[in-house]
Amino acid sequence: MSLRTLDINGRKVSVLEDGAGEPTLYLHGFADVHAVTEGWMPFHEKLMESCRLFAPAHPGCAASDEIEYLESAEDLVFHYLEVIDALGLDRFHLVGTCVGGWVAAELAARHPEKIRRLALIDASGLFVSGAPIGDIFMMSHPVRGTDYSELRAMLFESDRTPVGHELFPDGRAENIDDELRRYQMIRFTNRFGFSPPYFYNRSLRSRLHRIAAPTLVVWGEADQMVPVAHGEAYSAGIPGSNGVELVKGAGHSPQAEAPETTAALVADFLRG
Repeated sequence: MSLRTLDINGRKVSVLEDGAGEPTLYLHGFADVHAVTEGWMPFHEKLMESCRLFAPAHPGCAASDEIEYLESAEDLVFHYLEVIDALGLDRFHLVGTCVGGWVAAELAARHPEKIRRLALIDASGLFVSGAPIGDIFMMSHPVRGTDYSELRAMLFESDRTPVGHELFPDGRAENIDDELRRYQMIRFTNRFGFSPPYFYNRSLRSRLHRIAAPTLVVWGEADQMVPVAHGEAYSAGIPGSNGVELVKGAGHSPQAEAPETTAALVADFLRG
């Protein structure tokens, strides 16, 4: 595993990099690298068997500096364009989950010439009537100060999912760095996702037709945060998508709950 720090206009961006093959940019979500763990998870290890994986930490997450002016997905798009330039990426595969999937879709709609193949995993970012995105900020407050069952129920198939207890345990984490990473991820998303519009850009849905890359849409069958209807909307709006691949036994975080199944779907797709 290689961890390096980019200097972009005076701010630090922490990037994990490993694997061999075609360059693939990975934008993380909540139950993910940089958000709950320092290094790769089984999903990433499986995926990088067939590609060169670049995983930057979002602004303010892990060891990446915050961006003072961060207020919208547009700000994140410009940030990641600079990250892409600093990494020396020309055309590359793009994979994103949760808020990382939202940013990935925004990037692919604005700069279709850069993206070879796009994979969206339980991505937020769209407004879908009748299928609101769950309030992650309310659920991030523990019940009675120690109980994170409501947060686990939103991020996983249920609050009893073993990996959910591992990544989001009740009480305080034994490792203070893990506790800090979870806090940083919530703080980061609060910068652009808390006030209305909540976790979506209403304009994005009308721009999905601009995405030229073949696109894979993967969704946890029991997602309680971003309903499957959002995956269906992404697939319907992107010309290169052929429907939604549902992952059984998973909620909002199939990369953590069903890592081998999810990685196999993504790796097979990226190989074409």
